[in-house]
Amino acid sequence: MTSPLLNAEDERVLAALALAMVDKPRATLQELAQAIGVSKATLYRFSRTREELVDRLMAHGAQLMNRALEEAELDKAPAVEALRRFIEGQLRHSELAAFMIYHWKPDTLQDVRAAATWSAYFAVLDGFFLRGQRDGLFRIEIGAAVLSESLISLLSGLMDAERRGRIARASLPGMIEAMFLAGALSQPAS
Repeated sequence: MTSPLLNAEDERVLAALALAMVDKPRATLQELAQAIGVSKATLYRFSRTREELVDRLMAHGAQLMNRALEEAELDKAPAVEALRRFIEGQLRHSELAAFMIYHWKPDTLQDVRAAATWSAYFAVLDGFFLRGQRDGLFRIEIGAAVLSESLISLLSGLMDAERRGRIARASLPGMIEAMFLAGALSQPAS
């Protein structure tokens, strides 16, 4: 399900709701509305049930992650620059990423729409790593799918650590890039 274009206030409310649902996983809709400083009527404008809200936030998060993927231009920009833009784009929506990490279920990919969304996402990311391997940038003995999963795992783990206050947000993009490239580059960076 693709979300319609949202205004800045709707984007802010959805991001706040995503974090509220991570921080208060058992909160009622009324408690979630109070936690983010909106009325229950405003919250009902987004969804009328908790299940609808979870579905809406998952779809919105997937849309934002895919938009950031497209903006990184992984298929044509120089690889390290594209990787940097990809990391920064994914971090730009860390509230929705935290929500998606927390609410991800093993059967999510059994839903046809979710499977199509994430299959396409990983196909682009795998293609990026294959291109980088062909160009001699990334190690060829590590499969493209492993590189994709490793990057997403690193991003997810460190976004969660930042949310919990263990690491500073300002250092995240460079830290993720450096840690990932230290293991993925075919030759040590000079």
